[in-house]
Amino acid sequence: MADTTPTGPIELGAQMDYAEHEKTYSTFISLSKYGTLGCVALMIAMAFGFFTPAGFFSGVVLFLVICGVGGYLLRDVPTHIR
Repeated sequence: MADTTPTGPIELGAQMDYAEHEKTYSTFISLSKYGTLGCVALMIAMAFGFFTPAGFFSGVVLFLVICGVGGYLLRDVPTHIR
């Protein structure tokens, strides 16, 4: 059998850039929040536009209202855990 034990110094990798890590994590969480809001608002607006006689334009208005209210409510949700 081959000997696979390391013979040189152990490489531990570069130091973490924690500031950049926190920034990337915060951006990912923000995109996740607002992307989910957009998908949910779209599904509700499409269902409303399909099942009501008001039609397409009322669905668009409802989509904009849900995005506005949801964006207002999500702006203060923390994006990190401490």
